[in-house]
Amino acid sequence: MLTLSILSPPSHCYRPCPDASSRSPLPPKSFLRLGFCCFRLLRTPTPNHLPQSRRSYKFPRSIFRPEPQLSDADEEEEEEEADDEDDDDEEEAADEYEYVAGDVVDGAEQSEDEFESSLIGASGPKPPFEEFKWQRVERLRNEVKAFGEQIIDANELASIYDFRIDKFQRLAIQAFLRGSSVVVSAPTSSGKTLIAEAAAVATVARGRRIFYTTPLKALSNQKFREFRETFGDSSVGLLTGDSAVNRDAQVLIMTTEILRNMLYQSVGMFSSESGLFHVDVIVLDEVHYLSDISRGTVWEEIVIYCPKEVQLICLSATVANPDELAGWIAQIHNKTELVTSSKRPVPLTWHFSAKTSLLPLLNEKGTSMNRKLSVNYLQLYSSGIKPDKDDRSRKRSSRKRRSEMSYDINANVNGQNLSKNDINTIRRSQVPQVIDTLWHLHPRDMLPAIWFIFSRKGCDAAVQYLEDCQLLDECEMSEVELALKRFRIQYPDALRESSVKGLLRGVAAHHAGCLPLWKSFVEELFQRGLVKVVFATETLAAGINMPARTTVISSLSKRSESGRVLLSSNELLQMAGRAGRRGIDERGHVVLVQTPFEGAEECCKLLFSGLEPLVSQFTASYGMVLNLLAGGKVTRRSNESEGMKAAQTGRTLEEARKLIEQSFGNYVGSNVMLAAKEELAKIQEEIEILTSEISDEAIDRKSRKLLSDRAYNEIADLQEELRAEKCLRTELRRRMELERISALRPLLEELKDGHLHFMSLQYSDSEGTQHLVAAVYLGKVDSLDGSKLKNMVYANDSFSLNIVKLEVPRSDSKRQHNVETSYHVALGSDNSWYLFTEKWVKTVYKTGFPNVALVHGDALPREIMAMLLDKGEMQWQKLAGSELGGLWCMEGSLETWSWSLNVPVLSSLSEEDEVLQFSKAYHTAVECYKDQRNKVSRLRKKIARTEGFKEYKKIIDKAKFTEEKIQRLKVRSDRLMSRIEKIEPSGWKEFLQVSNVIHETRALDMNTHTIFPLGETAAAIRGENELWLAMVLRNKVLLDLKPAQLASVCGSLVSEGIKVRPWKNNSYIYEPTTTVTKVVDFLDEQRSSLLQIQEKHGVQIPCFLDSQFSGMVEAWASGLTWREIMMDCAMDEGDLARLLRRTIDLLAQVPKLPDIDPLLQSNAMSAFNVMNRAPISELAG
Repeated sequence: MLTLSILSPPSHCYRPCPDASSRSPLPPKSFLRLGFCCFRLLRTPTPNHLPQSRRSYKFPRSIFRPEPQLSDADEEEEEEEADDEDDDDEEEAADEYEYVAGDVVDGAEQSEDEFESSLIGASGPKPPFEEFKWQRVERLRNEVKAFGEQIIDANELASIYDFRIDKFQRLAIQAFLRGSSVVVSAPTSSGKTLIAEAAAVATVARGRRIFYTTPLKALSNQKFREFRETFGDSSVGLLTGDSAVNRDAQVLIMTTEILRNMLYQSVGMFSSESGLFHVDVIVLDEVHYLSDISRGTVWEEIVIYCPKEVQLICLSATVANPDELAGWIAQIHNKTELVTSSKRPVPLTWHFSAKTSLLPLLNEKGTSMNRKLSVNYLQLYSSGIKPDKDDRSRKRSSRKRRSEMSYDINANVNGQNLSKNDINTIRRSQVPQVIDTLWHLHPRDMLPAIWFIFSRKGCDAAVQYLEDCQLLDECEMSEVELALKRFRIQYPDALRESSVKGLLRGVAAHHAGCLPLWKSFVEELFQRGLVKVVFATETLAAGINMPARTTVISSLSKRSESGRVLLSSNELLQMAGRAGRRGIDERGHVVLVQTPFEGAEECCKLLFSGLEPLVSQFTASYGMVLNLLAGGKVTRRSNESEGMKAAQTGRTLEEARKLIEQSFGNYVGSNVMLAAKEELAKIQEEIEILTSEISDEAIDRKSRKLLSDRAYNEIADLQEELRAEKCLRTELRRRMELERISALRPLLEELKDGHLHFMSLQYSDSEGTQHLVAAVYLGKVDSLDGSKLKNMVYANDSFSLNIVKLEVPRSDSKRQHNVETSYHVALGSDNSWYLFTEKWVKTVYKTGFPNVALVHGDALPREIMAMLLDKGEMQWQKLAGSELGGLWCMEGSLETWSWSLNVPVLSSLSEEDEVLQFSKAYHTAVECYKDQRNKVSRLRKKIARTEGFKEYKKIIDKAKFTEEKIQRLKVRSDRLMSRIEKIEPSGWKEFLQVSNVIHETRALDMNTHTIFPLGETAAAIRGENELWLAMVLRNKVLLDLKPAQLASVCGSLVSEGIKVRPWKNNSYIYEPTTTVTKVVDFLDEQRSSLLQIQEKHGVQIPCFLDSQFSGMVEAWASGLTWREIMMDCAMDEGDLARLLRRTIDLLAQVPKLPDIDPLLQSNAMSAFNVMNRAPISELAG
C-alpha cells in the first residue's frame, strides 16, 4: 500500500484516473480525507510480525510515584490468575455463534474456522503486486459483466478482503445471497459493516442500487468516505439534511430520517418520485436505535413502509431480543434470517481502578467480583493493615468457613455491618485522580485509550490536568505540530486554541462542545496514533469508527434532565466495545473507576445484569398522519381561478390503522406478551402450590404424621405459646416507638429556629443491613413556606401520612393512642438530602452549624441550605418505609458538597453530646420490650430441647428451602410483569389524537381527507413539530423580515437543548434586534393557541420558540466572522455550530416547501448562502 508521510508536500498526493482500466495502484482521492491530515503507514502487527519492544512514553518524574509493591503471596496469586485466564482462553468452546433462520438449508456451512487475525498468505510468499480493495471490487464487477450474476457467491465476496472473514459474517452474506432480509446482532467493533459492504459489492456488480442509512450525520460522512475508498467517487453518493452529493449513485449513504421521508412517498401514489427505483437493498445501521425515545419511531416506519421486494440488512449491537426483531420484520416485510454473534474478535479484560491500584474487576473464573475489591478489603488497605503474607494457607483454612457462611462484602474488620456513611467514607478515600489511573495504564502498555467522562467540562478539565504529562516522543510531536499547522492554514477559525497544548502532549477532548471539524481532526490524529488519550462524552460510543486499546469509564451514572441516572447495561457494553483494535491488539481493556458512591460491587451488578431488550417507541407525529392519510392527495390553487381542487384519492383511516398496527410494539404485544403471560401464569400457579405446602396447616399435617402424639402435642402447645408471645413482643415494640416519637416531636419543634443541630438517622435496607447516617438538621417540612419540597410532599400521594392507631397493652386492659408523624429534612455527610419522619431519628446532638451569617449582610446558613434544597430536581428515592412514614433520599449538588464535608462522622460524636432525653415511660417500654424478647428467645430454646424437635426441624428446614424457591419464582414473576408493562399498545389512540389536532387547525379534513395548504406544507417539512413549523413559515409577518432577521426567527424555532455554559465567566451572547423580538412575541400568541388545541386533544408534542440565542444566529447571518462572534461568548463552539446548522437545515427546506410565498423562499435562500460557510459548513468527504 502506498505510504503518505505527513512530511510529504501536497504535490505528492495523486488522484487516480476515473477510468478503471487506467487506474494506477493508488487509493482513490477520498483516502486522503481532510487535507490537513495525510496518512502515514502504520504496519499492522500480525502473529508473525509482532513488535519486539513497547513504545516508551515520556513523563515528568515529578508526576508519578513509585508503584506500591504487593506482597509475595499477592504477586504469586496474580500470576496464577493470569495463567488461569490464559488457560480459560484456550479452552473456550468453538461454537460461540448462534444462527437462526426462517428456512435454513441443511448442510449450510457451520464448520468455518474461527476468526484469525493473520492475513491470508502471511505465512507464505507474498505476490509481487498486492491489489487494493477497490481494485478487487472492480475486478469482480468486470467478471460479473462478462460471466453473469450467477458467479456471485460468499467466496467471491470474501475474496475482496485480504483476511479471512468471520463465521457470522459469512453466514449473514450467505443469507443475503439467498434473497432473505438479514438481522445481524453482534458486539460493537466486531465487523458488522463488512456484511453491508459485501452486500453493496454484490448489488453494484449487478447494476442495481443500495441505500445505507445511519442515525448520525457524522457517521454518514464517515461511511461516505469509507465507501468511496472501496467503490470510487462516481459510485457513492451522500444525502443528509445538509449535503446532497451524487444522489443518483449506486451506493447512496443517508440519514434515517431522509429515507423515511422518501418512503412516505413510496407508500402513497407517487412512488415514481420516491427515488426508490432500482433499489434492491437498504442497510439500517445501528438499528438498536429503535429503542431511542425521541427517534426510535423512524426505524419502525422504515420497516413498515419499505417495499417488500427490497432486502433489508439490519445491523445491531448485542441486545436481549434480536429474535423478536427478526420475527417482526419477517412478519410484516419478507423472509428474514437472524445471525447473532456473542464473541468479540478481540476479547476484553475488565479492570477496576482505585487510588493506589489497578486490579482485575472479576475473579479468576469471571463469574463474580474480585474479592480484593470488597469494601472490607479496601478498609484494610486504606488503614494500612496488610493481609497475611501466608495468603495461601489462610485461604485453605477459610474454605470451610466460606462454604458454611456467605461472604459479606459490607462487613468491617470486626465482623459488623458497615453503615452507608462508613462505606461512602471508605470509597471516597479510594477515589483516584485522572493521573492516578493513567499512571497504571502507561507502564502496562494499555494506551491509546478513550476515557469516557459524562460532562464537557470534565473532559476539558482532564486535558488541562494532564498538560504536564508528555505521552508523545519527539517524532510524534513534530507530526502533530505539522498537522496543526496545516489545520490552522485550512481552517483558521476551527482551531481550538485551548486544546493545542494538550494535543502536543498526546491528550485531547472530544465532545459536543467542539466544532465538528475539530472533532474530525482529533479522530484522525487518534487513529494515526498521535493522540494517546481522548477524553470523550458517551456520544463517541455511537458508531464512530475510533477503536482504542483501552476504554476508561469514569462513572456508572450520568446527569440527565430528570436527575442522575445509572448507565444501562447496553450503554456500558457499547462504550466498552470501543476497546480492542482488530488486527493490532491481542486483548482490549476496560477500566471502571471508583467513585464516591459507586464501587466494584455496583460495577459487577451492572455488568452481570444482562442485556436490555429492544423496546418499541412508536409514536404518531403530524408528518406521519398527514403523509399516511393524505397519501398522494394534494390540493393546489388553480391558475385559472382561486378555487381549490383535489387530485387522487388518499388513504382511509382503516388502511392507515393497518399500517400503524404493524409496529414492533404491536408484534411484541401480540406474540411475546402471549408467551410471557403463559409463563407468568405457570409461575404464579407454582407459587400458589408451594405456598400451600409451607402454610401452618400443611406443616401441622406433616408434623402430626411424622411425630408421636406426645411429641406432637408438646411442640404444638409450645408453638402456640410462642405465637402469642411474639404478638405481645410486636405490641411492646410499637409502644416503644410511640414513646420515642413522643419525646422527639417537641425537641425537633424547638430546633426549628435555632442552630442547625447534628443528628443520626437509622434504617435497614431491603437486605436487612442496618445503616447509620450523620446529618445536619434543616427543619420541619411544614416550616419551609413556599418551597418545592413542601408542595411536592402535599401534592404527591407517595408521601402521604396517616394517623396510626396503636393499642398499647396495660396491666388490666389496652389503651389506644393516636400517633401522628411529620416530615423533616436534613443534609447527610454523604452529600445526600434526607426526607424522614420521627420514626427514623436515632438521636440528636448538642453540636451543629451556628445559624449565624459568615459575613455581615449574608444570608443565614439555614436560609442558604433551604435555597440549595429548593434548587434540587426533587428526584427522591425511597430507602425504607413503615406505617409511621418513609425515609427518602436525594443526591445533593456541588454547592451542598462543602456543607456536607463539615458534618462530622458519627464516631467523633459521643453519647455525652446527645441532647435527646427520653422519658421514664420510654425507658420502661424499652425494658418491657427487652424482657419480652428474652422470653421469646427462651421459649425457642425450650422447643429445641423437646423430644421430636429433630424431625420437626427437618420439616421446618424443608419449608425454608421451599420459601427460598418461592422468592426466586417471585423475582422471575416480577421481571416478567415488568417486561409485560413495557410492551406498549399499538399507538392508534395517539394517531387519532394527532388527527384531531390536524382537523381542528384546518390542515386536513378528516371526513373527506382533503389536505389543505397548511397540511401540505407540514407534510413536506422535517422537524419535531411539523405543524407548528408550517404555521410559522406560512405566517405573513415573516415577509417583512430581512434574510438575517428571518434566520434569527428560524433559530428561535430550533434552539431546543442549547444552553449557556455557567462556568464561562464574564461572557455574553448577542441580543436579537427589536424587529425580531416583536415577531417572536407575535408568534408566541399563535403558539399558545396551538398548545391549547393540543392539550384539548391530549397531544404532547412540544412547540418550541425561544429567542434567547436568536441574536447569535442574526449576527452570523449578518456576516460576522467566527472569531468575532465567539469572542467572550457564553456558548460552547459546538453548541453554537449545532444551532447554526439546525437553522441552516430549516432555511434550506423553505425554498422546496409547497405553498410558501416566493419572497420568503428567496430570503431563506439568501440567508442560507450567507450562513453556510466555514467553520460550520460540514465536509462531505
